[in-house]
Amino acid sequence: MSENHSGTTVLTVAEGVARISWGAEDRTEVVSHQVAAALATHHRVEALVDPDDERAQRTATWSGLRREGVMRGVTVDGTPVDRIVYARVVTDTPAHEPEGFRALLNSFLPRKRAIGQFLIRDPADRVLLCQLTYKPDWDLPGGVIEVGESPAQGASREVREELAVELPAGRLLLTDWLPPWSGWDDALTLVYDGGVHDPSAIDAMVREEREIRSVEFCTLEQVRERCADFTARRVEAALASAHGTGVTYTESGRTV
Repeated sequence: MSENHSGTTVLTVAEGVARISWGAEDRTEVVSHQVAAALATHHRVEALVDPDDERAQRTATWSGLRREGVMRGVTVDGTPVDRIVYARVVTDTPAHEPEGFRALLNSFLPRKRAIGQFLIRDPADRVLLCQLTYKPDWDLPGGVIEVGESPAQGASREVREELAVELPAGRLLLTDWLPPWSGWDDALTLVYDGGVHDPSAIDAMVREEREIRSVEFCTLEQVRERCADFTARRVEAALASAHGTGVTYTESGRTV
């Protein structure tokens, strides 16, 4: 089913799902009204918007449609293109209410990946490194923080999952920004002090064998040999911070 209202078109594309489109001159109030009208007979209203069309993106947002992601390779006029998916479902809190407005903003504001790691040392100031199964580089214990999880809690969870060690996060030693690289978006890595432990602590660790091949306390020379260059710089910066002689913020391990 298709309905036309001025330059706005509402098309039923699946059971209970309407897809709305509009012209360049259509006002936000008109599109918003048609979204509300479509929701009276559908449980979902969606729009596919050109990533290069900033005006259409603003119209979608202020019409109460939440950004859901990018659909790649959509065929439009016989050509595969990318389109941003915006949508609203009947259970969404109305955008004019505070919770609904916050959810609307949350759908399109930038987000960054966060990584939590531990700097764990022995009395000789060697650093605990993990040899990973999924990449050739060694790295500090830790991993990606889950949505809604604090970085400190996430770092502790990762160490518990990877090494079966209960370790609360100590002082935040370093925040290291990683620029986009080799298919990855940028990220923030937060390195927490994991304390000083006897080398025999390794004996009590139970490796998650799908991810961790081996664990070892390493000298800085070994860190430089085994880690990616940016990881080695991060370890050195975190170690200096632990001794109170370094900075607490770096970019790719380098002092800004």
